[in-house]
Amino acid sequence: MKKILIGLLAFIILLSLGAVIYINDYYQASDYVHTLMEENSSRILKQGQYTSIQPKEVFDEPVGMIFYPGGKVEAIAYMPLLMQLADQGIRPVLVEMPGNLAVLDINAADEVFDIYQEIEHWYIAGHSLGGAMASQYMEKNYDKVEGLILLGAYPVNNAPVDTLVIYGTHDLLLDLEQVAKADQIYEIKEGNHAYFGDYGEQEGDGKARISREQQQEEAVNRIMEFIKK
Repeated sequence: MKKILIGLLAFIILLSLGAVIYINDYYQASDYVHTLMEENSSRILKQGQYTSIQPKEVFDEPVGMIFYPGGKVEAIAYMPLLMQLADQGIRPVLVEMPGNLAVLDINAADEVFDIYQEIEHWYIAGHSLGGAMASQYMEKNYDKVEGLILLGAYPVNNAPVDTLVIYGTHDLLLDLEQVAKADQIYEIKEGNHAYFGDYGEQEGDGKARISREQQQEEAVNRIMEFIKK
């Protein structure tokens, strides 16, 4: 019995250690992201796990977007993309996930609606695993938003909500057969999976033949078309 207990304890310790190593092995935001945030610090508000950006211009009926980051990617890596959306009049709310895994807090969006009650029109978006979990959240919460926006991800529910999928030509991490479930699909020519964020290259991804800036600008333009419609 003593040997069994020692073995079990050793197994638990190894399992815990493995989990800690796994969670702390993630893609970190680039230096550019930190510089961008410093330059726009007056527009950025952090409340717990939520970071929002004050839009430069506000629509007559305020529009907000909740954003779930990709798996094992530092949340702020998406600030350049979200800053561009804020410049277009959207209030993005970036959700920092436990262990950088949206699957550990699928319902994180719940609090956002209470914090920003002045927002009249909500959209929810996400990249990769974050997109899948944002889609999963729609299963029981589709009445809270007017659209779902997935970057390098595909819908995993049948909720009656308008859905836009944006992906890059050289995205090797996305199951394109599943993408067909979306209402609207947009391909960024020569883009890839990782360039929606600023965290370097991603293992297993294809090589983009356009710049990160080009891919993000094109994504922002298509998102704004989707929202304005």
